[in-house]
Amino acid sequence: MPLGITRALVCAALFTFAACAQPAAEPEAEGALRIEQLSVETATGPVTFNVEIADDEAERNRGLMFRESLADNAGMLFHFQEPEMASFWMRNTILSLDIIFIAPDGRIINIADHTTPYSEAPVPAEGLTGGVLEIRAGRAEALGIRPGALVHHRIFGTE
Repeated sequence: MPLGITRALVCAALFTFAACAQPAAEPEAEGALRIEQLSVETATGPVTFNVEIADDEAERNRGLMFRESLADNAGMLFHFQEPEMASFWMRNTILSLDIIFIAPDGRIINIADHTTPYSEAPVPAEGLTGGVLEIRAGRAEALGIRPGALVHHRIFGTE
C-alpha cells in the first residue's frame, strides 16, 4: 500500500477514534444548577416555584449574581447542610429580590422583601436556617407568602 494511502487511513482511523472517545454533550449549559419544584402554603392555597438548587459553597456564593431576569415562578433555593444563622447580601445582583429565610423544619422565619440591587449591606435571618429561597422582588407579598408558612421540599423533609 502506498505511503500516502496508509497515512490517510491512519489519520481517518485516529479521527474516528477521537470522535468516539469524546464525552456526550451535557443537556444543560455548563454550570447550570439542578431544577426542582418547591411549593409554599398560603391562605389561598399552595404556590409552586421551579427553583435552582444551590447546595454547595461555590453555588451558594454565586447565587443569582449577574442574572438579568427571573421568571415569576422561578427562584433559587440555597441548601445548608447544617442549620446556620444565614446572612445574605446583594453584591453583583442586578435584580431586586425577596429573600425568604426558612427554618430546618420548612417554616418561613422571615422575609427580606425588595432587597436593594448591588447592596453589600447584610440581609440576616432571624433564626437558624436550613435553607433560603430567593424569588423576584414583590412576589412574596403578591402571592401571600408570610412568615410561619410551610415550604414543601425534600431538603426540609416536607415534600
